[in-house]
Amino acid sequence: MHNAEHNSECPLLGIGQIVLATALFAGHDTLSKHLGGIYPVVMVVWARYAVHSLLMLGLFAPRHGRALLRSRRPGLQLARALCLLGSSLLFTAGLRFIPLAEATAVNFLAPLLVAALSAPLLGERVTPAQWLAVGVSFLGILCIVRPGSQLFDPAILLTMGSACCFAGYHLITRKLSGIDDARTSNCLTGLFNCLALSALLPFFWTTPRLEHALLALGMGSFAMLGHLLLTHAYRHAAPTLLAPFSYAQIVFAGLVGYLLFGNLPDAFAQLGMALICASGLAMAHLQRLAPPAPRLRERTT
Repeated sequence: MHNAEHNSECPLLGIGQIVLATALFAGHDTLSKHLGGIYPVVMVVWARYAVHSLLMLGLFAPRHGRALLRSRRPGLQLARALCLLGSSLLFTAGLRFIPLAEATAVNFLAPLLVAALSAPLLGERVTPAQWLAVGVSFLGILCIVRPGSQLFDPAILLTMGSACCFAGYHLITRKLSGIDDARTSNCLTGLFNCLALSALLPFFWTTPRLEHALLALGMGSFAMLGHLLLTHAYRHAAPTLLAPFSYAQIVFAGLVGYLLFGNLPDAFAQLGMALICASGLAMAHLQRLAPPAPRLRERTT
């Protein structure tokens, strides 16, 4: 199985795919918020990974067979899966108390945390301008979670914890780049997390109504399709070009949160979201200007 890099010189196609992916992720988060208010968080997150795993195996196992599950670094794959599991559990739990747009904005600290941690953990160089972008993003968080606001509540720590776990997930994904195929990583992540939550499921199980089971199926499908679109988007355009468009998820989350839940961020929260988006855009621009790092030769399975 090959993880060959594609360069089809279709940046507009890549941009369209990543914007559609962010809309699907916002849809996934919306369904998670709705179902998380009815069923235990463990059960909701289990459903997401169960659907993810079944779809991944159904799509790729017939073609790739056992190679789909073969990893050269199973320990790192397990750590990657656990980071994403922690992020999913904390974010879904936070959505029970935090409006969708604000929670999504706080979770977008993850890419900036990756930039901050890549120097000590991965040996990458972080420029003063990049550190400034990280600082501006934290200022944005303070605007959202300020004393006197409805978000000045311990529950916001759940979403911040989710961002930290998601940053760990991204850092380990970088370490695995060039070692395992992306389809293998995504499939193993789904299987690891589905099995881990299956062990806890008997303690949290509540028989869902049919319409809720269908919503859970849609939730897992949105996540799976979103990740597939991301994979294809990076085949058509460079990550530094696509990164700014990932912030469209905050816009979609704000729109859906207002239409379905009646949550409209106040002026300070909107300023905080704008600062987080601006710092992320600046980080993407700085990375685009930076000289390319030497790439490892992609291995095959």
